[in-house]
Amino acid sequence: MAVVKGWEGVVLKLLRGKDFTFTVTGAEDVTEHYRRVYFTDGGLLAAAGESLHPTMWVRVWFEGAGKPHQRAYTLVDPDPEAGTFCFEFALHDGVASAWARAARPGDTVEATVQGTGFAAPDPAPERLLVIGDAASLPAVNSLLDAYPQTPATVWFETQHDSDAGLPLREHADRHDIRRVARAGTALADRVRAELPELVGSDPAAAYVWLACDTATTRTLTAYLRKELALPKQRVNALGYWRAA
Repeated sequence: MAVVKGWEGVVLKLLRGKDFTFTVTGAEDVTEHYRRVYFTDGGLLAAAGESLHPTMWVRVWFEGAGKPHQRAYTLVDPDPEAGTFCFEFALHDGVASAWARAARPGDTVEATVQGTGFAAPDPAPERLLVIGDAASLPAVNSLLDAYPQTPATVWFETQHDSDAGLPLREHADRHDIRRVARAGTALADRVRAELPELVGSDPAAAYVWLACDTATTRTLTAYLRKELALPKQRVNALGYWRAA
């Protein structure tokens, strides 16, 4: 049954959002707190064409308590020729996680494409400086895939012991992964302590991509811009979720 999208859907339609229906082809538990669901794309990838980009996300519609709920998910391993991709869900309490836990082949979900974008840093960075967590892991991986030869330092916030098994696409020869257990401001504190040395004396040459909870993202964005003097175009920041 189609989700009635309410006023949000009307706004997205006015903004020329394009609607698609994805069909589940399979699902697997990566850990007890992280689930991957496979889809056929309903024509999305062909429609995207050359606009397909790293960290690309779509607005997915779920129904809960008789109301529409919109959540953003990053396309994982999109294959335009096959018309397939997957979503990865960091599981918690909520309508999207409940849907993902129950997803079976043949199930469908509706999505709207509107608002996604990615501006490739120019000039290309000599090192990627990345800050994320389980919710933004698909986007982190797509960024690392887009710059396969570029060294990267990744501060990755963990919550569960099983997060050690999350599919972070690290390569030991060029990726420095710094895991930080979630505890208050621990992630922001660690980044503030360690990032200045990596930025060095030329902030305009650095490139930082961060997507964490909204409060951490806001705090670190202000720090990067005001205290480290990184230009706006060298910081790509998005708050992925709000702490309860």
